[in-house]
Amino acid sequence: MDNRFDTYTLRTEVIEGTKRYFVCFKDGQGVFHETEVSPIVYSAFCQFVKTERNLQRSDERHIEQSDLSDELLSKRAVHPQKSIEDIIADAEWANTLQSAIAELSETQRRRFVLYYYSELTYKQIAEMEGCSHVAVMRSLEKAKAAIEKRIKNLK
Repeated sequence: MDNRFDTYTLRTEVIEGTKRYFVCFKDGQGVFHETEVSPIVYSAFCQFVKTERNLQRSDERHIEQSDLSDELLSKRAVHPQKSIEDIIADAEWANTLQSAIAELSETQRRRFVLYYYSELTYKQIAEMEGCSHVAVMRSLEKAKAAIEKRIKNLK
């Protein structure tokens, strides 16, 4: 077993169809020993190893939980907390974007929303509106340019 705290290892081997069980360890002088044991003793050692590993994992979980601080939790978060400045900046950006979209012509606004929010393709939008996909593409390019110009003014 590969546990860094174990002072022994367990192994098996099959010789002439017979399975043999061994406990390997180093004594106090650092001399390596290997002792053959019965299947019952080997099974008891294996059960002990599992129990010991579960206890260590439990200890690690409890230690980890007691050491958790707000800062550590924030670092582990999938979406870290934003500063108040970032939240305000995001809100301003979203308001500017909504205003810029609202200033587009009705056709550009509809196509912009279908393309960027509903994730439809130029071809799908063109089929819905009965026009060419080139017309949709050009309309969206103009809408995007107008929005980018408005957002640049925010910065």
